[in-house]
Amino acid sequence: MTVADQPVDPLLGEDLPTRLNPAVAHPARVYDYWLGGTNNFAADREAAEQVIAVRPTIRAEVRANRAFLGRAVRYLTAQAGIRQFLDIGTGLPSADNTHEVAQSVAPEVRVVYADNDPIVLIHGRALLTSTPEGVTAYTDADLRDTERVLAAARRTLDLGEPVAVMLVAMLHHVSDGDDPYGIVTRLVDAVAPGSYLVLSHPASDIDVAAVTEVARRYNARVPAGQQRRSHDEVERFFAGLEVLEPGIVPTTQWRPSQPAGPAPVPMWAGVGRKPEADGGTGA
Repeated sequence: MTVADQPVDPLLGEDLPTRLNPAVAHPARVYDYWLGGTNNFAADREAAEQVIAVRPTIRAEVRANRAFLGRAVRYLTAQAGIRQFLDIGTGLPSADNTHEVAQSVAPEVRVVYADNDPIVLIHGRALLTSTPEGVTAYTDADLRDTERVLAAARRTLDLGEPVAVMLVAMLHHVSDGDDPYGIVTRLVDAVAPGSYLVLSHPASDIDVAAVTEVARRYNARVPAGQQRRSHDEVERFFAGLEVLEPGIVPTTQWRPSQPAGPAPVPMWAGVGRKPEADGGTGA
C-alpha cells in the first residue's frame, strides 16, 4: 500500500503547510542537516553549524544513531518476530527508515510514524511508501500527548499483539518537568507483553565538557532544546523490562556489524522487552 492509497488520517491535520516556520530551528530539520539532508532552513543550518563548531564529530555520531536504529529494527523483525512498529519522533525521511528495514525482512510489517513537525509529515506522506503487503501510516502528534499517539497507533496496529515502540534520539527533547519516565511507562503499559522498547539518548556523562557545550549552543538556538542524561538516568526508562544484551551501551556498541571505534559515541542505546505474564524471556 502506498501513502496515496491510504485513507485520510483524521489525526493528521490538513493545515500542515501553514504551520511551517522557517525562521525557527526545529530538531528534525537540524538533525536532517547533520545527516546531509536538504530539507532544512537557514535557522536550522545555523543551529547545526554552531554545534559542529565545537563537536566536529556530530555528523558521524548521528549516522551511528541511524545505524543503531537499523540494526535494532532488523533484529526485531528477523529474529524476534515483531511485525508492528510505532516510531515516535520519526524525523525526516532518510536512508534505512524503520519501515524500509522492517519490510525488507517481512513485507507484511505495519508501521505507524508520529511526529509534530509539519515538514516531516508532509515529506512522509509524499515520499515514504510501503510494500504492497504492509502498511505505513503517519500521524501529527507530540510525544507528550501519549493518548493522541496511541489513538493514532490503534487505527493501524493491534496493541493486543507485540509492538516495537521506537524512541530513537527523541527523549532528550522532553524535559524532566514533562515527566519523560511517565510518558515511557504509559506507552509500554499500552502495548502487549512481548513488545519491545527501542531507545537511544544523548549522554551527559561521556566527554562531559564537550557535550555540555553542545547542549548549551543547541538550546540557545532550538526552542525545543535538549536535556542530556546519564547512563543511570537512561537505564531508568527500561524499568520493568528485560534489557537485551549487551545492555545500555553507546550506539556503536549495540550489536555492531563491525568493531566499534576506540572513542565511545556520547549517546546511550538499548532495547528492552516487556515480559510475559508467565515470566518468559526474550533473546
